[in-house]
Amino acid sequence: MMSSVKPLIPDDDAARLASAFSRRGFMGAGVAGGLMATPLFAAGSAHAQDAGAAEITVDQARTAPIPIVLPSLGSGVAQQITDVISADLGNCGLFRPISASMPQGTPDFATYKSMGARAVMTGKVVEQGSSLRVEFRLWDVLTGKQLQGTAYTAASQDWRRIAHVIADVIYSRLLGEQGYFNSRIAYIARSGPRARQITRLAIMDQDGADSRYLTNGQWLTLTPRFNPANSELAFMSYANYRPRVYLFNLNTGQQRLLGDFTGISFAPRFAPNGQSVILSVTRGSGSDIFVVDLATMARRQITSSGAIDTSPSYSPDGSQIVFNSDRGGSQQLYVMSASGGEAKRISYGHGRYGSPVWSPRGDLIAFSRIANGSFSLGVMAPDGTGERILTEGFTVESPTFCPNGRVLAFCRQSSAGANGAGFATGINTIDITGFHERALPAGSASDPAWSGLNK
Repeated sequence: MMSSVKPLIPDDDAARLASAFSRRGFMGAGVAGGLMATPLFAAGSAHAQDAGAAEITVDQARTAPIPIVLPSLGSGVAQQITDVISADLGNCGLFRPISASMPQGTPDFATYKSMGARAVMTGKVVEQGSSLRVEFRLWDVLTGKQLQGTAYTAASQDWRRIAHVIADVIYSRLLGEQGYFNSRIAYIARSGPRARQITRLAIMDQDGADSRYLTNGQWLTLTPRFNPANSELAFMSYANYRPRVYLFNLNTGQQRLLGDFTGISFAPRFAPNGQSVILSVTRGSGSDIFVVDLATMARRQITSSGAIDTSPSYSPDGSQIVFNSDRGGSQQLYVMSASGGEAKRISYGHGRYGSPVWSPRGDLIAFSRIANGSFSLGVMAPDGTGERILTEGFTVESPTFCPNGRVLAFCRQSSAGANGAGFATGINTIDITGFHERALPAGSASDPAWSGLNK
């Protein structure tokens, strides 16, 4: 029986869950391994590479994308690798790729300098049976020095991963911070009429490519979250008409129930060390926050306010959590020790706040806010200062940070007319400065969760 055919839970339970999820809550309605890297020496140099410091800051690059020459690495899969590298760099808004012919030998830096370029990539692709060897060099046009030289060898089917890794290296060498292109996004794929949508747990590359379903849509599925090793997803499923948190093993495809609570369990997130999961469990008209040890399955309750405490998210060091609660009369954000204790309210702006998530950099908390019937997505410091709104819309919710904390993915939905006409839901990304919002080609989707970098 499909998830959309009949009500899955009693109305009372549905009302409590509605208080915890997104617009429904605010509004009260219901890699593969095996990639080897080898240093390449610069031509005429005694050094493997010139490890010069990054020379362009991200903030400067935001207003003036870095011009970089990206010649085609060849035909066939070589061109595909070139295209992915160019798309990764161009889509992040910090680079301006320039097409050109592949130079022979050391690049003609004077020519590239006259074009306004700051960097140039060179390389080649060699197919070796069922594997690929991709030689890649990055050059500083102004100094004429090689910044990076590496040869990557991997199975042929991992060509996209090689491309993302090279894009990450270029990002890191030119901006001075870790890239995020070799990562994935878990999400909920949606299909069918709005009132009876079929939901499937799904996963794709961070650029929206190579999407695949993980579940068959038999049961309503929500809120996937990666573990730190990117090998497991915690998510909520209404399997057998009992909404509870499950764990999905990405290597085996196996699922297991995370604790058999008396109430409904929902809103899971892994601890930064991957050894436990924090989640909410309904109790009467409210919900409390629990921590489940994955080795022993022992559970520990850390809130008991009598209110709806939900959407917990750990700080990067695991010492604190941020969550939302209506304990003060309206839905607001609170921070407290990960072991429990006194909670400090941090949101004081106009409206109600939800779906908080702590940046991997530790310096920001992203959130959704609703005021006057419309949503906004923003960030604030962990002490509640410096609140900034990044984007607004009918519904903008479920923010999730990329591995370096530079970009947020989130769900954007439009309003629906009669019989759901005009309704659309998709995944967008936006820079934390509030610039460069763009839609990912994921189709009808919601509930994004960004992984860490693939290992």
